[in-house]
Amino acid sequence: MLGYWRPHNDYQTYLIEKISPIFLSDRPLVEQYEKALSKLYSLDLDPLKPIIEGYYSHTGAPAANQPELFRSFILMSELKVHSIPKWVRMMRNNRILAYMVGLEPSQTPGVGSHYDLVNRLWLENPEVEYESLHSLHNYNRKPHKKLKKNQKQPPRHPGIIQKLVDLALQGASFDSRPELLMQQIFAKVGVEPSAKAGLLGDVKKLSVSGDGTCINSGGSSYGVKVCDCVKQGVYNCDCKRKFSDPGARWGWDSYHENWFYGYSEYILSTHNKNLKCELPLYLRLVQASRFDGVSAVVALQEAQLLYDEYIIIRFHGDGAHDNYAMYEYLDKCGIKAFIPLNETNKGNFKHPPYVRVDENGVPICMAGHKAVFWGFNKDRCRLKYRCPLATGKIASCPYKGQCSSSDYGRCFYTKPSWDLRLFTEVPRGSIEWKEEMNSRTSSERVNKRLLNDYGLELSRTRGKKRIFWWSVIHSVNIHLDARLKASVFSFVRLLENRLATAA
Repeated sequence: MLGYWRPHNDYQTYLIEKISPIFLSDRPLVEQYEKALSKLYSLDLDPLKPIIEGYYSHTGAPAANQPELFRSFILMSELKVHSIPKWVRMMRNNRILAYMVGLEPSQTPGVGSHYDLVNRLWLENPEVEYESLHSLHNYNRKPHKKLKKNQKQPPRHPGIIQKLVDLALQGASFDSRPELLMQQIFAKVGVEPSAKAGLLGDVKKLSVSGDGTCINSGGSSYGVKVCDCVKQGVYNCDCKRKFSDPGARWGWDSYHENWFYGYSEYILSTHNKNLKCELPLYLRLVQASRFDGVSAVVALQEAQLLYDEYIIIRFHGDGAHDNYAMYEYLDKCGIKAFIPLNETNKGNFKHPPYVRVDENGVPICMAGHKAVFWGFNKDRCRLKYRCPLATGKIASCPYKGQCSSSDYGRCFYTKPSWDLRLFTEVPRGSIEWKEEMNSRTSSERVNKRLLNDYGLELSRTRGKKRIFWWSVIHSVNIHLDARLKASVFSFVRLLENRLATAA
């Protein structure tokens, strides 16, 4: 059963009482941990209790220090410590670290308690997980064929995106996933407090970016041989082996142009223009060989179910999302698509254009100039373009009298219904399009923060469960960074004001 859960207000009082004497005797030590102290003081874990208490038994010894354990992971991530055994020793030998977690040094949880929390929050059947970890699996060699620069690994099953879109539009949900509880935890302590602080902007008009990132597994791709082939002089056999991370696969990293062994994490994020920071909204860890276009449909469907009060109105994606099924799904959901045409897929239109257009769907006039975008007509669901001469974009035109006798110039119209991919509601190349596409790289900057700033791969973690858990912890820290930046809160200033008042 779930033991005593210390309320957040009690933790804040405890932290002030314990840190104040240290601040008076050794101020530089407290200032060294100012950012971490400010984060933990602000991190309210009370919303977690109703989410996780149903996953604890009603009998047996109560599970103690659960909020303290979660706080321990957050602090470990903030201080860039990547080994749990090392971290446990640090807490027991440094009283300020123990106080920041909310415990005395002698009461800090051990290594097993940290792993037990992660295991409890992962919803996979323990027997299935055990069987997978201890059974033998086929050995897959590293692929030798390299793809072109910035070329994504293609989908393994043609037509799979359309099938997923059909299921999603029929109301199917993808809730049978072991990471669901961890995603709910991230939503409650990471995303929702940021939304209440106004960091996400208008949650009824969210603009999100989607992208995948490559995560190397800490497990070996070679595994451990259990056959007798070596004794028989066969050193290069393909017999089944034991793997410390049986879920890891080979995938192509289009940015670094090499093969990696691990997982792909698909992230939905948003950009805060005022703070100039990126905030992750949704995390999904999939096989390394999974195509981003496949992950996008599932992630958007799951995110809209998880954040049922939020409304996504814009989606930014790279060329991997450029397929008709994706445009169909976004159109049915009322989401504007901001996706560049894939270089390898240009000219592949579902239906021939009704007017002469360029590769971005912009009409071309008789003189060969691009028409000027003049807005979207919602009543008639069409895009309006005007003559470039009449709008002052060109100085002269040899076809002025033949094209139109009106001073307003000739008008062109295209309808998204003709071809959702080619005639997007916001035309490619327009000012709005360029401004929106500047936000697309927010997902890439979130990837950078997870991998570089918080060192997701440095822990050499093995297994989807633990890699995803650390992704959640680091992402909560990214939100805490943004909230501190917005509020300008400082725990040290709080201590100064309290001590000055007491004096």
